[in-house]
Amino acid sequence: MDRIFQWVWDRYGSRYSWAICAVIFPPGLFIFGSYSMVVVAFERSDRFLAALVVTALVMALRVVLIVLPGSRELQLMEKWAAGHDVDRAAAVEGTFTYTRKVSLRVLVADTITGALLGVLVGVVAGASHGRLIQYGIVGVAFGAAVGVINMHSFVEGSLRPARAAIAGDTGVGDHLPRSRPTFATWSSMSLLAVAFVFCVAGATLASVIDRARVDPVVSILIAGVVTLVSGQIAVMVSVPYLRPIRDLAEGTERVAVGDYSQRLPVVQDDDLGALAASFNRMQAGLAERQRLQAAFGTYVDPALATRLIEQGDDLFRGERREVTVMFVDVRNFTPFAEANTAEDTVARLNALFEIIVPAVVTAGGHVNRFLGDGAMAVFGAPNDLVEHADAAVSTAVLIQRGVAEQFGGSLRIGIGINTGEVIAGTIGGGGHLEFAVIGDTTNVAARIEQLTKTTGDAILITQRTADRMTRRDGLIDRGSHALKGKSDAVRVFGLAP
Repeated sequence: MDRIFQWVWDRYGSRYSWAICAVIFPPGLFIFGSYSMVVVAFERSDRFLAALVVTALVMALRVVLIVLPGSRELQLMEKWAAGHDVDRAAAVEGTFTYTRKVSLRVLVADTITGALLGVLVGVVAGASHGRLIQYGIVGVAFGAAVGVINMHSFVEGSLRPARAAIAGDTGVGDHLPRSRPTFATWSSMSLLAVAFVFCVAGATLASVIDRARVDPVVSILIAGVVTLVSGQIAVMVSVPYLRPIRDLAEGTERVAVGDYSQRLPVVQDDDLGALAASFNRMQAGLAERQRLQAAFGTYVDPALATRLIEQGDDLFRGERREVTVMFVDVRNFTPFAEANTAEDTVARLNALFEIIVPAVVTAGGHVNRFLGDGAMAVFGAPNDLVEHADAAVSTAVLIQRGVAEQFGGSLRIGIGINTGEVIAGTIGGGGHLEFAVIGDTTNVAARIEQLTKTTGDAILITQRTADRMTRRDGLIDRGSHALKGKSDAVRVFGLAP
């Protein structure tokens, strides 16, 4: 029925309530017509055609009473389908209001239909007064069971395509489903009602067919036919319950691979609908977290951002770590900034950092901060890196080559590298924090970068960095130099071109 309702909505959405009448008329005629034929057969009457006409008239009345085509609650839905500008939220809410009213109406209408049909067809078949009362009682039980089946499966199944189309990928209607647990109740009641209807049908058929009294094996054939038909009905009844579960399973698979783009349709007025809405809220939270991480990673080193989001802001309380610190600075950038516009100056720096940042991150380092026309990078914190000295020197070479290739001689840089112990942790207050490395190692690296102006090297490393390197090919001894704030001279090395 799901596909049928979807096709009808797509084709006749602006007159959907009338189209629903046409859709549910044939199944109703088949189900209640079967009961009518049993009554005629039970009376040994041959007035099957007259009974069928009476059944059809009663079914037409039943359909109109149940659906109430053109109901006020469905008007916004049909106007939206016709292309009118209507409030989507109000249209979806109207469908939920409608289903809450129609559910009880379905049960009452089907119960009355069963009783009325039993009596009218009994009159047509020439039944006695006593039999008419019995047919009415059986009709009440039969109709009530059919009503229980239809109360949820028909009501929710018929409006599913409309709700999905109107709400779309928006959050319209997420707050509307009733959250009380009704799935188990409705599904159990519906299946029990199906079983009851066809048990009655099987028992009645066995009593009508004379051959069953003579050859008991005929009862097996009757049971087979009834089982086959009831199985098909049970499948149709269970579809409205299983479809949201399939949607949820598909949604979890999408979320598992990081796809948060598709919302679940909130189309049922029960706990399954509330579960779909809850899933949408969870998915929206995950999408927001992903956007936060992406934005956070734009302003903070991606590796640091990931660790902070996963483990919390108390991750870096402060610890002693041996690291290699690298400072990069642009030579003679002040004259360039004075001779060019602010936009050109920022564009030049961004082009430089597009070389520096990927090189540092790829090597396992951390771009700790940007310093106007320079940058500071750390290798060995916050992430552990065994060969941090080698990684820093290799990165410096890559940065130097990248700058030479992109800028030629129009932009020159100096890089200073030092290895030693620092305090690594979160520094700040007043709601503003940053990851920092503090210690003399950092100061020496900054002084070494300034020393490149004196030695003429693009890259200078200290003795401590050289000692921690696994390969020392191409190192050129530049001697020991006194650094500001240091009592002892520091031996440095350049790199061969």
